Amino acid sequence: SHQPSVFPWNRLTKKKALTLVKELDAFPKVPESYVESTASGGTVSLIAFTLMAVLAFLEFFVYRNTWMKYEYEVDKDFSSKLRINVDITVAMRCQYIGADVLDLAENMVASDGLKYEPVNFELSPEQRLWHMTLLHIQERLRVEHALQDLIFKAAIKGAPPAQPQSEDSPSSLRACRIHGHMYVNKVAGNFHVTVGKSIPHPRGHAHLAALVSHDTYNFSHRIDQLSFGEVIPGIINPLDGTEKVSAESNHMFQYFITIVPTKLNTYKVSAETNQYSVTEQERVINHAAGSHGVSGIFMKYDISSLMVKVTEQHMPLWQFLVRLCGIIGGIFSTTGMLHSVVGFLIDVFCCRFQMGIYRPLKKMMLNNDSHCQLTISA
Repeated sequence: SHQPSVFPWNRLTKKKALTLVKELDAFPKVPESYVESTASGGTVSLIAFTLMAVLAFLEFFVYRNTWMKYEYEVDKDFSSKLRINVDITVAMRCQYIGADVLDLAENMVASDGLKYEPVNFELSPEQRLWHMTLLHIQERLRVEHALQDLIFKAAIKGAPPAQPQSEDSPSSLRACRIHGHMYVNKVAGNFHVTVGKSIPHPRGHAHLAALVSHDTYNFSHRIDQLSFGEVIPGIINPLDGTEKVSAESNHMFQYFITIVPTKLNTYKVSAETNQYSVTEQERVINHAAGSHGVSGIFMKYDISSLMVKVTEQHMPLWQFLVRLCGIIGGIFSTTGMLHSVVGFLIDVFCCRFQMGIYRPLKKMMLNNDSHCQLTISA
């Protein structure tokens, strides 16, 4: 049978391609016979590897760290309801005070979600310790604003811890804890606690204060919680832990609050809540001195048109790998270059040192030879 002849074109093409690939080799292998290991090179290599390991370890911690990104946009949601979460203790009996909300349109919002619980105004040692800790955190937050990022990261979803129940009889309890939540229209309003229970009125609302003696007025209060939106344990609001003690019976406390809608997205929680800033004012009601008003606690709030989006971000894996390669490659190249420069300088110094010793010896030898020649001729 006749075998067809194979033209060696394919074989030549493969050889040329392989030769071209070999010429493009950026990492040529050096024969071991041309490689010389030195003690100085080993020392530099050990220092370089140690430095690489330390920096790579620190870079891993940077990779594990997260940061908060803040973005701002216009809040277009005006139809939803705003939830107000309240936990406030007033130094008056529950039957003497009432709490409700009056919005910008003079509409009274039903306060059915609020509960009135007789308590002692004085805290137990454990509660007082927690209250002092909360005040210390609030003080640090006013100075170190970066702590707010840690609070956002620590936020979790779930119900807040329940307050301990008082074991005293209700008749001996002279303070009232008002706690719960209400849903109001997303407009400016006024949440207040004043004397007497509120009743509907054609022009808004009124409080039955005529049946309460002025001697029982005492609007000393402590705000354990005042927040807007979804309750997120771990978030500390500006008024949490606020305590006001009044020596006068007719006293007005005012809080002016600006609410900022906030979308919080972290690795632990994703929720729509609200932050707020507050300024406060208080004064004694004295009609004879021209200081008019109604005794009580008034929290006037307004809602910002801007919304804040808070997102927890993390370094991507590719960026971590690029930074890691930069650390390893940079240290390897830098130490190799420094080792070569130092070795060159040492060689130059040794060469000059040897030449400096050789020249006096040579001159001495020449002088000895000339002296011997003179002695022989003599």
